[in-house]
Amino acid sequence: MALRVAISAFLSLVVAMGIGRFAFTPQVPLMINEHQLSLTSASVVAALNYLGYLCGSFDAMRAGRRVEWRLQSGVWGAVLLTLLSATIEGPWWHGVVRFLIGCASGWAMVLVAAWSNEQLHHHGRAGLSAAVFAGPGTGIFISGMLAVLLHALGVSAAFAWAAYGLLALILVALIARFLPRTGELHRPETAPEPLVLNANLKRLVLSYSLAGFGYILPATFLSQMAATRFPDSAFSQFVWPVFGGASVLGIALGILTRHFFTSHVRLALVLWAQALGVFAADLLPGISGLIIGAALIGGGFLCVVQLSLQYGRELAPKHTRYLAGLLTTGYAIGQLVGPLLSSISTMLTHRLEPALYVAGFGLLLAGALVWKSAK
Repeated sequence: MALRVAISAFLSLVVAMGIGRFAFTPQVPLMINEHQLSLTSASVVAALNYLGYLCGSFDAMRAGRRVEWRLQSGVWGAVLLTLLSATIEGPWWHGVVRFLIGCASGWAMVLVAAWSNEQLHHHGRAGLSAAVFAGPGTGIFISGMLAVLLHALGVSAAFAWAAYGLLALILVALIARFLPRTGELHRPETAPEPLVLNANLKRLVLSYSLAGFGYILPATFLSQMAATRFPDSAFSQFVWPVFGGASVLGIALGILTRHFFTSHVRLALVLWAQALGVFAADLLPGISGLIIGAALIGGGFLCVVQLSLQYGRELAPKHTRYLAGLLTTGYAIGQLVGPLLSSISTMLTHRLEPALYVAGFGLLLAGALVWKSAK
C-alpha cells in the first residue's frame, strides 16, 4: 500500500510539475523561433504561470472541502491543458493556459505532497516521502530528453506540445485509479490550535520565498540562454535535461546524507550551492558555465523543497498541510517576481544577466536566513 501511494504521488508530480509546468522551458526557443513569443513576452507568460501557481497553492492551503477534487483536477488539468497548448498560438492565449496550468500544479504540489506524506507516515514508511519529491525532476529530465529528440527532428512547437501532453496522459492513466477519491483524505476530528509563526517559521517562509525567486530565472531561461550562446550546437539542448537529472540526483544525495547536520543547516548549504550555480551560468565561459549552473541549480531545486517542508514539519508538526501551503504560496510569490524582473531587465538592457545576479544574491540571503535556528 505504501509503495503504491509513493509511486502514484511520484508520477503525479512527474506530470503536474515536471511536464505540465516545466515543459515550457524547452519550448521557449521553439516558440521564439516561430515568432510566437519574444524574450520579454516569454517572461510575462512565465509570470502568469507563477501567478496561477500562487493562486492554486494558496487555495490548497485553505481548502476544507472538495480537497480530493482539487488534487484530481490538478493532475488531470495539467494533462488536458498541455494538450490544449498544441492548438493555440500567441502570448495571450499561452498566458491564459499557463496561468491555468499554474493553478493546477499548485493544487497538485500541495495536496499530493500532503496526501502522500500523511499516508506514508501512517504506514510507517516516512522515508519514502523524500523520494516522492524526485517526481518533478524526473519529469523535467524525461521532457528534456524528449525535447532534444523533438528539436533534432525539427518539429513545430505545436507538435512538441502534443507530444508532451500525450506523454503526460499515458503516465496519469497508469495511476489514476490509485489517487484519493472523495472522503479518502484524513481529516482530524478536532482542529489543532491556530499556527503561530515564531521567529524560525518566519525565517523559513521568507527564505523559501527567496528560494523561489532565486532559482526560477535560470530554470525558465536555461534552454534559451544555451540556444542564444550556441545556436548551432546540439549539445546546448542537453542543458535542460542536465537540470532535471541533477534534481533527481540531488534528492538521492539528500537521502544518503540525511543523518549529517540538521535539516536547516543542510537547507542553507543547498541554497548557497544554487547561488554558486546562478553565478557560474554567467561567469564561466563556454558551455561549461551553463552545464555547471544547471547541475548546481537543478541539484538543489527539489532538495530545497523537501528540506523546507521537512524543517517546517519539525517546527509545526500539527500544521503540515497548512504550512506546506503557506510555504508554497511564498515560493510562488518569489517565482512571480522573478520573471517580472527579467522582463524589466530585457526591456531596459536587452540582457537577462542583470536579473540573474539579483537572483543569485537572493539565494545567498535565503541560505543565511535558515543557517542558524533561533532558540
